[in-house]
Amino acid sequence: MAASTGIQLAQGIRKRIEELKKLCEGVDESAASCAPAGRWSPEEILSHLLGPEETGHLSMLQAFLDRETPLIDIEPENPFFTGKRARMTFDQLLAEVERQYGRIAKFAAGLSGEQLGRKAHIPMLKESPFREYPTLETWIGLLGGSDESHLKFHINHMREILQGVAARAK
Repeated sequence: MAASTGIQLAQGIRKRIEELKKLCEGVDESAASCAPAGRWSPEEILSHLLGPEETGHLSMLQAFLDRETPLIDIEPENPFFTGKRARMTFDQLLAEVERQYGRIAKFAAGLSGEQLGRKAHIPMLKESPFREYPTLETWIGLLGGSDESHLKFHINHMREILQGVAARAK
């Protein structure tokens, strides 16, 4: 991943959120709750993007600044689809994703080069090209600030699920 500034990372996050919002335009509650066998529904994808209900992703990013090499445990493949989120409409979930990633973009935009260079210990990444001690810059890029991000992956995931739901409806 090429070196980025916090402002570039923030722009990337905002760009992908706009892409997600456009993709989700007009999705009704029936389609939002449909999921192919063994796959997540569109509302579960949004819930996953929000991360853990109580903490979200911003507290994890803040940990890079607050502690020296914090240990960050990730729960891959957890949709975090709590009862509270199940009661939210698709549009409410989407608005919450937009709010949370807006806060992440604002956080990223205000970071210095020194802050972007701080590291955390993320054991889940040990076998990845990013290794288990990524910088904050790398982690924000992986979360949503780059074209290879988690956010971009789930935009494509959402597109695939919505196309499948539309095909079944025909």
